[in-house]
Amino acid sequence: MIRSELIQKLADENQDLTLMEIERIVDLFFKEIIDRLASGGRVELRGFGAFTTRAREARTGRNPRTGETVPVTAKRVPYFKPGKEMRERLNAK
Repeated sequence: MIRSELIQKLADENQDLTLMEIERIVDLFFKEIIDRLASGGRVELRGFGAFTTRAREARTGRNPRTGETVPVTAKRVPYFKPGKEMRERLNAK
């Protein structure tokens, strides 16, 4: 599902809200998740999962086009851990 499909699904289920209002809500939702992660926090959505960040250490990478080695700086990357309910639904037979 892409962002526009999510907005359309929410619009279909919430006829009392305009498309612009729904778009602002979705934008705010994602912005808050990004802001919390950027500040080193954690976002937990019960039954869905938790978003956190993990540290990656500096390393030496390789340019795939030239094969030349390049330094890759240390950075934080987003990490998602699915919740128990999601794992159970994904593995239900």
